[in-house]
Order: sequence, then structure tokens, then C-alpha cells
Amino acid sequence: MVRSAWLACGWLLAACAHANDAGITPTEIRLGASAVLSGPLGPQTVQYGEGSRLLFDAVNASGGIHGRKISYVTMDDGFDPKRAVDNTQKLLKDHKVFMIFNNTGTAQTAAVLPLLKESRTILFGPVTGASAFRDNFNPLVFHVRASYGQEARRILSQLKQSGIGRVAVFYQDDGFGKALLAELKKASEAEQLPFVAEIQVDPKQPDFTAAAAATAQAQPQAVVMGTAGSTFTSYIKAVQLTPVKPGFYGFSVASLDVINRELKEKARGTILAQIMPSLRNTTVPVVAEYLKLLREKSPDATPSASQFEGFVHARLLVEGLKRTGRELSTDAFIRTMEGAGEIAFGRFTARYAPNSHNGSSYVELAIVDADGQLRY
Repeated sequence: MVRSAWLACGWLLAACAHANDAGITPTEIRLGASAVLSGPLGPQTVQYGEGSRLLFDAVNASGGIHGRKISYVTMDDGFDPKRAVDNTQKLLKDHKVFMIFNNTGTAQTAAVLPLLKESRTILFGPVTGASAFRDNFNPLVFHVRASYGQEARRILSQLKQSGIGRVAVFYQDDGFGKALLAELKKASEAEQLPFVAEIQVDPKQPDFTAAAAATAQAQPQAVVMGTAGSTFTSYIKAVQLTPVKPGFYGFSVASLDVINRELKEKARGTILAQIMPSLRNTTVPVVAEYLKLLREKSPDATPSASQFEGFVHARLLVEGLKRTGRELSTDAFIRTMEGAGEIAFGRFTARYAPNSHNGSSYVELAIVDADGQLRY
């Protein structure tokens, strides 16, 4: 009787110690994420998920990874950190996911990290480029995209090289916008290119008319945008009604699909940092793979930059899972990725090591042309 009790206790302790591996079964690898699926950023984030599932579906159709199929559950947090925490708790306790994959938001990511530390759950490919997550190494977090700091430096360097001296910043007044503003300030100082104005908007109750008036008063030659989604396009629409005609620069999180839909022909000339290769460059293997699978699923489907980013995140994850082998666990995956060094898909590369999980540093600038396409 006593021996049985001790055995039961031992099994319980073992289950608690490895609770994060409950999402690995003989036939399944369960992934989950809390993401912003509604509101101004919702349409773009939905595209990330579609790109990831495009690859997961193809992998599952071919037999999965070492016999295991990938399942992926996403829950809407409406860009609310508290909801992100609640969702992540449900994913860990109810869905028993092995890994949080491709969650969205800077403040949301910060909010869920304590939960992941407590449960020892990996976070792979968060959609945030905040430097704080990269400067403070976390062995459970694996980044894919380049950082906002790298994007900001690329944008400010280009502006200075172009001889543009009057630069303003427009940002949304929340964790996301402030993270971008902080990176832009660092880049501004490094390039010795001070801003003529910092214009903010409340993303919950935005007054774009007032923001446009402040912009007109500052008379900038260029505005760098610390925002995304419909906030990005609504501000541009408002500024275009004023006498000033600045150039507009955005981070990679600004969706080309949303920009084209909302601005149409007025999107022309907008410049965006890009952290993924051009979808026109089919010599890049991961681009060719994405376009092939997209055509096979729907011949009339339109390729999407946001969808492609989700696809690349999934592609790196699948590569890591394959290399880890059949004996998959949190510790085994971490060891595999830290020993991987550089993982390359043509021009796009990501690097992981025991002291760095920062992934890619790939950043280019692209301009929206008359056809609504990005020209690098």
C-alpha cells in the first residue's frame, strides 16, 4: 500500500515536472498561440496564421514529423495583454500545448513570459521585434524575424543618405507603438538625425484629424510610422488631406495587403522595411516553396507578405522539429536549435546558439509601386 502510494506520488511529480511536454503524443505535436485576431491588426494577424497552416497542412499530408501530425490552436486576445495571459493559461492547462508558436504583440509577449517560465514552455517565433526580448536572453524564447532596432536603423540610415533632414515620427500610444518609438530614438541618435516632431494617437480612440494637423504644423519631409493595421492607413489618409506631402516609412509589421486595400492608388511611394525576401524572387527556395503550396491549395490565391512571414516561421519550426528527431522534448528541441548554428533557406538565414536565439537579421527597404507591389 505504502509502495503504491510512493509510486503514484512519483508519477505525479514526473507529470508536473514535464507538464510542458504533454503536448507531444505518439501521433501529435500540439501548438497554440494567443494572437490579435480582431480590431485594426486582426486582418494582418489572420494572414500569419494562414501562412503557418499552409505549411503545417502540407507536412501533415505527407505523414507529419516522425509520424506526428501538427495541430495549431489560436485564440483571439484583441491586442489586450490580460486576455493574452488568460488565453495562454487555457492553452497550457486545457489544450496542453507543447509550445506557444507565433503569438503577437510586444506587451502581450511580455505578459505571458512568466507563465511560460513557470511551465517551462518554449515560445517560438513571436511576432514582435522588441529589442528587450533579444537583449535579455531567455533560453525558452526563439526569435525568427529581425528586430525593430535593426529595422529602425535601416530606415534612418536610408533617410540620412537621401539627404532628408526633416523627419517626424507618428506612433500609437501603447506598448507596441512605444517600443517602435524607443527603437527610432536610438537610431535617430546613432545617425544624428533628430526628429522635428513626435506625434501620437490613442489606438482605442484615435483622432487622426488632430494628428494630421500636428504633422502639417511640423512640415516634415518624411514621417516614420510606429504603427500598423488600419491605424497606419487612417493616418496617411488624414495627412493626405493637408497641404504637406511627406514620404511615409513603415516597419515590416505594416501589412501591404491592408495598405493596398485602404489606400488603393494612394499607397504608391510608401516605403516599408521588410524582414522577409521578396515574393517576386522565386530563386529563394522558401519563396518558391510557399508559392507552390499556395497555388496547389488555391490556384487563384493572391500571395501575401504577412502570410509568407507566417509560413517562414513555420518552416523554421518544422526544420527544428525534424532535426530533433523522434525523441522530442523541450530540452531536446532547445539543444538541437542551439547546436544548429545557421539555418539557411537561400538568402534568408537564421542563426541560433547557446547564448543567442535571435534568429534572422535580414532587413531590406521596399517601395510600393503603381501596381501595389513591393519593389526592393
